[in-house]
Parts: sequence; C-alpha cells; structure tokens
Amino acid sequence: MPGKSPDELQAEIDAQREELAHTVDELAARLDVKSRATARAADLKDRATTDAGKPRPEVLAAAASLIAMTAVLIVWRVRQGGK
Repeated sequence: MPGKSPDELQAEIDAQREELAHTVDELAARLDVKSRATARAADLKDRATTDAGKPRPEVLAAAASLIAMTAVLIVWRVRQGGK
C-alpha cells in the first residue's frame, strides 16, 4: 500500500469495518429464526384481518370453500366405499 497517507489507510480501514459490521448484522438477522417467525406470523395476521381485527371477507370465503370441498370429498369417498 505504498503511496497512501495514514489518513487514507484509516479511511479504508473504517470503510471495511462498516462493511463487516453490516454483513455481521445481516447474518445475525438471518440466523434469528424466532424473530423471523414472529415477524412472519404478524405479517400474515395483518394481511388476513381488517384494521378492526376481523377476518377479511376473502379469507372467510377461502375458508368456506375449503370446508365445502372437504365435505364434498368426504361424501364422495363414503359413497365410493359403499359400492
């Protein structure tokens, strides 16, 4: 590193430290599974409910469809088993 002043070297060292600190922070965040799961659950809850905390109509419709499809499959299997 000939030709660089002490101030330039110190600036490079400081920049490398900042970059390393940022990288370590990113890795720590990725490895914090509990916090990531909690944040994901909160996000899903926010997307599935209104501001008043009630389920969104489209979520209720999807749940009703799933229940109806399950009931149809159960009836169909019972009838198929009876032959």
